[in-house]
Amino acid sequence: MLDKLKDAESRYESIEAELSSPEVFADPTRYATLMKDYKSLTPIIEKYRAYRKAASDHEDAKAMLAEGLDAEMRELVSEELKETKALCENLLEELKILLLPRDPNDDKNVMIEIRGGAGGEEAALFAAVLYRMYSMYAETCGFKVSLMNANETELGGFKEVTFMVEGDGVYSRFKFESGVHRVQRVPETEAQGRIQTSTATVAVLPEAEDIEIEINPTDIIIESCKSSGAGGQHINKTESAVRLTHKPTGIIIECQEERSQFKNKDKALKMLKTKLYDMKLTEQNEKIASDRRSQVGTGDRSERIRTYNYPQGRITDHRIGLTLYSLESFLNGNIGAMIDALITADTAEKLKASGDGN
Repeated sequence: MLDKLKDAESRYESIEAELSSPEVFADPTRYATLMKDYKSLTPIIEKYRAYRKAASDHEDAKAMLAEGLDAEMRELVSEELKETKALCENLLEELKILLLPRDPNDDKNVMIEIRGGAGGEEAALFAAVLYRMYSMYAETCGFKVSLMNANETELGGFKEVTFMVEGDGVYSRFKFESGVHRVQRVPETEAQGRIQTSTATVAVLPEAEDIEIEINPTDIIIESCKSSGAGGQHINKTESAVRLTHKPTGIIIECQEERSQFKNKDKALKMLKTKLYDMKLTEQNEKIASDRRSQVGTGDRSERIRTYNYPQGRITDHRIGLTLYSLESFLNGNIGAMIDALITADTAEKLKASGDGN
């Protein structure tokens, strides 16, 4: 591992020198690529240099103990020896985590699709609750949320809703939200006060970049149509909505959130590229079933990753067995603790798989 860190430091110093070059500064593409590498290496190199200093201090303390010291000084140096040893061990553990293979999509924006699953209107209402929850969490993180498409019900729920979340490291924070979310609560329309179980499915897709997905224009059928929905002043008055059909895959994308047909077409193309990129990723990940996190399933009650129980005020994530009793706060966007726990569990699994988790 230390040899790998030495190589990383050499690469880091090389990039540092290139970034100060006028030629590189004059080439925006090259500069952006190098800066991305530089930023990803910085935390590793800073930790490695801290480890080297701690290791040096440890060796100095060992050398001092070999000299003739009085009792008081010997006690001080012995204490420093223990502290530097513990620091070295902690820094090495942190470096093991930093050196784990990083998900190349972690820094990407995401497209999130939420669909009502089992439970009819109650499932659609829960889909709206999840959309609000994710939007509020994104806002606290400083991310930008843009609604792409929504199929709203008369009671304010969503049969389906698609939105983009943009910012630094968005995918790394949202990627574990893909799956079936189950809710247990008494619907407002339930006169008998009986608890109903419903589901909504969430799919988190990393945004595709133009260089990753190329679409042949002849493979797309573009149609304009009138907007549809539960209401609104602009609904059904102009043909600003756009429907794209990708002939090779049969994927259909609809976008009606903008008044401009051009803007809707642009959004729809972005959504299509992201869907095709997700298909590409899914094919690649099929070889490693344990790493697949893009399965949404059918929306059946049994295929769940998380349960939201209103009567007990709890949220349980079934993948890591974590239960929190803060439902109201959670649904108001305070989901960071759950996401941190999922990231920690995933990191532990990767460490174990690499042979460094023991």
